[in-house]
Amino acid sequence: MMTEYEELAAAIDTAVRATPGVDDIYRSGSLISNLVGAGASALGVRNQDEPLVAVTQGDDGVRVEASVGVDSAVGAPATLAAVRNAIAALLDERGLRATAITLTVVYVHSREAS
Repeated sequence: MMTEYEELAAAIDTAVRATPGVDDIYRSGSLISNLVGAGASALGVRNQDEPLVAVTQGDDGVRVEASVGVDSAVGAPATLAAVRNAIAALLDERGLRATAITLTVVYVHSREAS
């Protein structure tokens, strides 16, 4: 059974993936934390299907971190603005306050390269 934050992360993951211009989501964090996470998944300690969006609750509200792959035809600035709006709307619908929404572009996909 999912915890409240796992369910919220899954909902945000879905909203981000549905945003026009987003090609994919990647696990946020350092190389070391990603290697540890990959190892945990390989050992069955971590679910491979868990959301790649990080959600943490603080005293002042919710912090969200996501790393996205962007379609170059849409552009990074427009895509990041749309992703930020989608996350903020989802949190607002749930009565949650965003203290930080940190978005990182980790890949820009060119349609011509496909």
